[in-house]
Amino acid sequence: MGARHLRPLRVHLTASRMLAAGRLHAEPPWYRVVGAIPPTTTLVRPLPVQHSTPKKPRKAGRKPAGLFKPQRIEYPEDALRARFFKDHPWELARPRVLVENDGKDGARQDWSRIVQLGKGVDGESVVQRQRWLMRNQQMSATEAYDVARKEFYDYRMREDVERRVAAEEALAVGATFGKSYVEIGVQLENEALQEWKRKAMEVLTLKRGRQAAFSGADGEEEVVEAVEGVEGEAAVAVAGAA
Repeated sequence: MGARHLRPLRVHLTASRMLAAGRLHAEPPWYRVVGAIPPTTTLVRPLPVQHSTPKKPRKAGRKPAGLFKPQRIEYPEDALRARFFKDHPWELARPRVLVENDGKDGARQDWSRIVQLGKGVDGESVVQRQRWLMRNQQMSATEAYDVARKEFYDYRMREDVERRVAAEEALAVGATFGKSYVEIGVQLENEALQEWKRKAMEVLTLKRGRQAAFSGADGEEEVVEAVEGVEGEAAVAVAGAA
């Protein structure tokens, strides 16, 4: 084994002597911190906390691999959560409130039903509801997932119906709404197509003009025909995008 390098343990002492001798004119930013919390002097590396037993027993006489590697922390809900968000990736795009008091807010809620007071129904609600069914109703993971997912779908459909009814009632009393995201996207696409049409007409006009000048033909008529052809192609493209 190589020699132990203990010089880092004497950094604070060396800095103190240099300050006393005037070689350092000001304390380094880390000086007081290292003085209050000095580096450890033990040379024994402790093993990390073992959160789970190894899947395969180690063979006798074989050096263990990854002995000091931090252990992976796994919770029972991790597999359920991964399955739900794999089947419903767009649920991750919904805004969520991540503020919790102590990280155990879900344990104090009654998951005998998926709708909770003060908490919106989301993917985590499905996971906790599935977990409750597996522990209290002795269901398998697949059966509990189907039950929780059906309740989730019913709640989402009820939300959509309520939203549609509220919009129709608002329109009935004279409310006005702006453009939807789909309408805004179509408008931006049409504007981009119109800009492309304008640039294409300019480029084609210059190109046909140069060809007419080189060939000596009547360039004006060819340019007009080319412009009309480009306008027709652009109109077809816009109609197809709409």
